[in-house]
Amino acid sequence: MTRTYTLKRRAEQQADTRQRIVEAAIDLHANVGPAATTFSMLAERAGVQRHTVYAHFPDERSLYLACSGLALERSPLPSAEPWRGIADPAERLRRGLGAVYAWFAENAALTGCVLRDAESHPLTREITALRIEPSMLSYRQVLGIGLDERRRAMLHLALGFPAWRALVQESGLTQEEAVDAMARAITCCVPAD
Repeated sequence: MTRTYTLKRRAEQQADTRQRIVEAAIDLHANVGPAATTFSMLAERAGVQRHTVYAHFPDERSLYLACSGLALERSPLPSAEPWRGIADPAERLRRGLGAVYAWFAENAALTGCVLRDAESHPLTREITALRIEPSMLSYRQVLGIGLDERRRAMLHLALGFPAWRALVQESGLTQEEAVDAMARAITCCVPAD
């Protein structure tokens, strides 16, 4: 009986340690970015030794998969499927942009650091392509229904984190104003082919 209890307790402690490491990684990725996060920084933030980090995550890729998985589990990217049923293209566009911009607002620090690092850090680029790109592709497909090539290009721009950041964080627009500005730019202001 004692051995079973000891093994169970040890498994719980290992799970707790792993969780602390993943939490520390998410925090560091949101503050300094994945490319600048070292296993030494991670060990210090999690309150463990470096070898403990390596025992749970033998390489950066396994760590990135775990922390990106947890981050998206806690704050999932919106699904494009509910928008598909909205017949009015302008309303579909506003709903979709509103949901994406709300997600950006909720995850601004982490998303900003990750996307910045994805431009020059191959592993971050790989994980970003795996975790975020499929959703972005579905957004472009669903929200792009009926749009010509120029309007689809504007949609692509509107769905980017840099557009949201420029409109909301840098220019001071509200979420609703940013959605309205981009929806108008896509539907009204781009000449048709």
